[in-house]
Amino acid sequence: MSKPITEFIEKYYLHFNAAALVDASKGYVAHLKDGGKMMITLAGAMSTAELGKILAEMIRQGKVDFISCTGANLEEDLMNLVAHSHYERVPHYRDLTAQDEWDLLERGLNRVTDTCIPEEEAFRRLQKHIVEIWKDAEAKGERYFPHEFMYKMILSGVLEQYYEIPRENSWMIAAAEANLPIVVPGWEDSTMGNIFASYCIKGELTATTMKSGIEYMTYLADWYTKNSAGKGVGFFQIGGGIAGDFPICVVPMLYQDMEMHDIPFWSYFCQISDSTTSYGSYSGAVPNEKITWGKLDITTPKFIVESDATICAPLMFSYILEN
Repeated sequence: MSKPITEFIEKYYLHFNAAALVDASKGYVAHLKDGGKMMITLAGAMSTAELGKILAEMIRQGKVDFISCTGANLEEDLMNLVAHSHYERVPHYRDLTAQDEWDLLERGLNRVTDTCIPEEEAFRRLQKHIVEIWKDAEAKGERYFPHEFMYKMILSGVLEQYYEIPRENSWMIAAAEANLPIVVPGWEDSTMGNIFASYCIKGELTATTMKSGIEYMTYLADWYTKNSAGKGVGFFQIGGGIAGDFPICVVPMLYQDMEMHDIPFWSYFCQISDSTTSYGSYSGAVPNEKITWGKLDITTPKFIVESDATICAPLMFSYILEN
């Protein structure tokens, strides 16, 4: 079997962050081969960066068992799916003036670094269909998590008329088809979350139709308890913030607050981050700090790749898929 990415990085990625990337990738592969499960956490704008092109294949090949992501990553994969041709790239984004930014706003273009998401074709296209699903659930007295509503929309087929990229490049389609467990902490801080809140303010929906962050934590606790035996569950963190901090805390919660003293620690840990190592910063904390919080064991394999995830994650996932 040809392994071009494996051969390339094992030949040239020999020191410093490059070597950490190889070691972490090998650790991921070894963890799965030993029967372990893996959580991936997505912060930042990884969906707009089109990580779905390779993350979807990771899901299809069973290399991911659980995802924690921001509300933005949940929805932006679908926005790219239905509105890709309307996106605009702004390679000179560092040189934009305040007036340039205002002009983008007036054109209905919301900028994420070098990429502008079109409001009408992306936000409103999803809104049209997701609101119907929210209202239908409420009318039936049903309640679901944010990702479950998205799964319902995907699997219903209502978005297929808009597809502008190959369906195999959407990680959300792959996740929906696999019914992959997801937690979306702080979902309210997203476009769809804001839209849902607006309907609650107008009295057209009630907040309880959407399951809450506390319910996400109890959902994760149940999954972790059932899946952490044997080799255990690894934690592959892209970026920092709530997408990582929320799920990693399930272990100390179960151990300290539920007094489940036989609950295993996370059994593998890797973070890709360009955050400067510093005191008081979650994203910039070295992995060993997590030992003091009851998240990682002394013996947990720990890796940190201090680089841009848009560069490193596709390389690491390619290595994992080849091996």
